[in-house]
Amino acid sequence: MKKLKYLAIALTLVEVIFVATLVHGVLLARESVSAYGYSPVYHVAHADNSNAPSYGPSPQATYSLDDSYLAERWGVSRIEAPQAWQITRGDRSIIVAVLDTGINKDNQDLADRVVAEVNFTDSPTSNDLYGHGTHMAGTIAAIAPECQLMNVKVADDVGRCEPSVVARGIIWAVDNGARVINISLSMRASPNLEEAVNYAWSQGAILITAAGNRGGSEPSYPAYYVNCLAVAGTNKNNSLALLSSYGDWVDVAAPGFNIYSELPQNQYGYKTGTSAAGAHVSGVAALVFSVADDSNGNGAVNDDVRWAIENSCTPIAGDGVGQGLVNAFQAVTKTTSCLLH
Repeated sequence: MKKLKYLAIALTLVEVIFVATLVHGVLLARESVSAYGYSPVYHVAHADNSNAPSYGPSPQATYSLDDSYLAERWGVSRIEAPQAWQITRGDRSIIVAVLDTGINKDNQDLADRVVAEVNFTDSPTSNDLYGHGTHMAGTIAAIAPECQLMNVKVADDVGRCEPSVVARGIIWAVDNGARVINISLSMRASPNLEEAVNYAWSQGAILITAAGNRGGSEPSYPAYYVNCLAVAGTNKNNSLALLSSYGDWVDVAAPGFNIYSELPQNQYGYKTGTSAAGAHVSGVAALVFSVADDSNGNGAVNDDVRWAIENSCTPIAGDGVGQGLVNAFQAVTKTTSCLLH
C-alpha cells in the first residue's frame, strides 16, 4: 500500500481519482469494467462458431488529425504515428489478429476492416458483447489505418479467458495469415500457451502483449515469455501509469491512460490499462511490417520488426519500462534506413 501511495502522490489528482475506480469489478488484464463508463444493454447475435476464416473487402482508410475522434487520441500523437504516415500508413496485406472479447463490426470506423474471424468461446457469437476487443481494434486501426484486422474471440462475454483457449487462438491466427498478434490479456502461465507463442514466432509473427495491471514487478503471462513483446502503460506525463506492471521482463512502454477508442453499438469511450498500451504497439508493429525486409538474411522479418520497435524508443524516467516509449515515426524511419544500406 505504501508503494501505491507514493506513486499516487507523483501523479496528477485526476489520474488518481480515475484509477481509483479500477479496484472494483471483474478484471480483464486486471482492468475494471466500471472504469470505462460504458455499460450498454446488448442483444446477442446469431450463433457463429465456425472455425473457418471468412474474408471480405477492406476499404482504404482516410484517418487524419482533422477527424474529431482522432483528435481525442492523445496516444496516437504521442507516439508520433501521424509523422510515420508520411512514410507508410500500413498495408492491406498486413493482418493484425486481436485475441480478445471479439470485435463489434457495427462501429462505422471498423466496418469492413475485419477480414477473418473465429469464436473459441462458449458465447453464441464472435461479436464483442463486452467492449474490450472493439476498443483494442479501434486503437490499432487508428495507428495503422490501412492494415486489416482478424477477430479471434478467446475471452467470453464477461471478459474471462483460459490459457488453453488463448493458445488455440494464437495458432489459428498464425495459420490464417496474421503477422501481428495483439494479446491484451493477462493470465496464468501454461506450457500450451508458451508453446503456441513459440510456434507463432517461428512462423514469422510478432506477439504484442500487455504487461498487466498489478502495479508491481510480478510477471504476467503471456507477456513474460521471451518471444512476446511485453508492453507497460504510461500516462500523459510519460510516466508509468499507476497500476501498470513493470520489471526487467518488460520490453517497451506505450500510452495506457484514459485512451479513447471505438466501442460496440457505434459508440466511443475511454479505457485505462496496459491493454490499451499493447494495442498502440500492435499498430506500430503493423506500420513497421509494411516497410520491413529480412535485413539479416535469416528468412524472417518479425525479428527485424521487433528490433526496430525496441531500438527506436524515446527514453522515459523510471525503472522497469524496457527501452522506453515506443515511437512509430522513429521505428519506421529506422526500418527504411536499414533497407537503404
